[in-house]
Amino acid sequence: MEDVLDVYARPYDPNVPVLCMDEKSKELRSEVREAIPAAVGRVRRIDSEYEREGIANIFVCVEPLAGKRSVKVTDRRCLQDFAHFLKSVSDERYPDAKKIVLVVDNLNTHGPHALYETFPAQEAHRLANRFEWHFTPEHGSWLNVAECELSVMSRQCLNRRILNKVTLIEALTAWESARNTSGSTINWQFTAADSRIKLRRLYPVTI
Repeated sequence: MEDVLDVYARPYDPNVPVLCMDEKSKELRSEVREAIPAAVGRVRRIDSEYEREGIANIFVCVEPLAGKRSVKVTDRRCLQDFAHFLKSVSDERYPDAKKIVLVVDNLNTHGPHALYETFPAQEAHRLANRFEWHFTPEHGSWLNVAECELSVMSRQCLNRRILNKVTLIEALTAWESARNTSGSTINWQFTAADSRIKLRRLYPVTI
């Protein structure tokens, strides 16, 4: 926990960006009956019935201090999908960074091993060394700032029925562009010193 909190306390360095990555699923649903359009004094109405059209996965990577985020929609969230997203973040979004500090949840699909199971060894080694890895502790995924960004995404973009993957990509692309243009940052306040007071039950008792 303190390792992650110390990362968040670092001063902003554009050459060594601090990124937080996470993912969530979105159930795709289609309408069974045509919606009643909005009118004067009446909101748009949709029927409670719907048809399931599958599930899509959404990767998000956010740089809290710079107000930048990257979003990618995939069919699954297996380690190969994670590895390809990491590659795009490294080589397309931050190609000039000296090092990328990466905070991720402690899941079995997260980590350098995903790169080696996806790419040839030489490429996997190159990509693994592009990142400085930091993992949230078990039951401590709330320490991942990317969850804050996913919460905003859910409220601003995903709080409606979305028919298919194409529509989802269009909606998230527009949302990502608007968020990046506005430069919306995340001001993390909880520090390692705070944790020793508020979460002192987690620390061993010394005599």
